Amino acid sequence: MKQESVRTTVDIPALLYRKLKERAAARGRSVRELILAGVKTVLVEGQRPRPQRVRFPLIVSKGPKVNVTNEQIYEHVEFP
Repeated sequence: MKQESVRTTVDIPALLYRKLKERAAARGRSVRELILAGVKTVLVEGQRPRPQRVRFPLIVSKGPKVNVTNEQIYEHVEFP
């Protein structure tokens, strides 16, 4: 079964169309394929839930708090 499609006309500024054509050629695709990929991307991104911000610390320690300075760490860890 052939996929149903709708033909439409879109006015694209000449400079933008040249860049679009160059990008399509560089990727070995047609302008039509690149436009359809862009439309699909916009539609899919609109459906994705926004990522939630990470809250730190990720792992909360129940042990005692230790105050260590950078100098104390450098005494025990070798750095190149």
